[in-house]
Amino acid sequence: MVLDVVGLTPGLLSRMPRIRSVAEKGFIAPLAPPLPAVTCSSQATILTGTAPREHGVVGNGWCFRDLAEVWLWRQSNRLVERPWVYETAKARDRSFTCAKMFWWFNMHAAVDWAVTPRPAYLADGRKLPDIWTDPPELKEEFAPALGTFPLFEFWGPGAGIASSRWIADASRAVLERHAPRLALVYLPHLDYDLQRYGPDDPRSLAAASEIDAVAGDLIDAARSRGYEILVLSEYGITAVSGAVHPNRILREAGLLSARRNATGELLDIGGSRAFAVADHQIAHIYVRDRSDLPAARIALEKADGVERVLDEAGKRTEGLDHPRAGELVAIAAPDRWFTYYYWLDDALAPDFARTVDIHKKPGYDPCELFLDPRIPAVKTKIAWTLFKKAMGFRTRLDVIPLDASLVKGSHGRRPARDEDGAVILSSISEGARDRFRMEDVSGLILSRLGLA
Repeated sequence: MVLDVVGLTPGLLSRMPRIRSVAEKGFIAPLAPPLPAVTCSSQATILTGTAPREHGVVGNGWCFRDLAEVWLWRQSNRLVERPWVYETAKARDRSFTCAKMFWWFNMHAAVDWAVTPRPAYLADGRKLPDIWTDPPELKEEFAPALGTFPLFEFWGPGAGIASSRWIADASRAVLERHAPRLALVYLPHLDYDLQRYGPDDPRSLAAASEIDAVAGDLIDAARSRGYEILVLSEYGITAVSGAVHPNRILREAGLLSARRNATGELLDIGGSRAFAVADHQIAHIYVRDRSDLPAARIALEKADGVERVLDEAGKRTEGLDHPRAGELVAIAAPDRWFTYYYWLDDALAPDFARTVDIHKKPGYDPCELFLDPRIPAVKTKIAWTLFKKAMGFRTRLDVIPLDASLVKGSHGRRPARDEDGAVILSSISEGARDRFRMEDVSGLILSRLGLA
């Protein structure tokens, strides 16, 4: 079983005795991520053994230039351009089986059992919790015992331990009923409070204890069935003191265009000379005409909070030279992160900006983890809005703040210290090293399966 505990670092392990116990007869080692160190890029690197320049996952999303649209959090397995470890294993042993529980790019993956979040979007505007499973009837195995997947505790202001507990319970059911030879399990809980409050806040340390308990129960269940265990993470989250707004910088330089309509201002992707797809501490800068590259680069490099801007040579050095990447890639200073904001006046922000809407926003928005503290009786407003939605009225749940200073933790850069970065723990010592790259993990998995 490969257990992905998002946000786990060597520095947090002292508070996580049950996860730490995995390595009693094995090993613990730092795990170096790709650039960017974000969920989709890290997972693709772990499970293909290749860098973003090869598998093509240059972030949690990118600009699809032929559509002039930004898409984040796509789930199709076919977006990844290199073979997955489970495809390699199946080619070497036709009896091999795999369960993929909530790891990304799960839809239509070449595995035997797959479960991933997939809300139901109703025609009246409501979004209902749901999951996508393969085979489809797998969902019915969970419904009687676990109930509906707690989608609104998987992401948004209510994100918490319930979603990770549900995933762990569903994974345990798959282990017990189907006994896959390889089980891939994703537990996101640490990610939330580390971004909300920063890695040293007592609430974040409490979250570490919470996920240790949930992961520990799953590890015990897997061990009782004879599984060897790998626990790893995708990145570490470090403290940040403020945000940088690359799209506003490009707009003020005359390179970004926006258009107004009834929803507010919308980013004009096709009409912009340059714009950014912000992704935590990394931003892909898409520049329509090469003649604008110098202006875009200069505008960003002189901005406070931008550490450096990669050109083609820089992307090659970092393993990020793939056609999906921006013409430039900006990297934030260690204590900063990038917003997607492109409007210059909050009164002109689009209507979706104050909602949880990961598919409309042209960049990642960690402010979706917060309720706007300026709204009086905000929970009463939420209850009233949900009641109106249940009665069939179309209405917005606009309770997300536009105050980027609320965010206290981020990731995406390569870590400066091993203590703050990703980590891997193994229940056996075979294959131990002083440190691993994420590109090394798929080979380790194949070796453990006897299929190297």
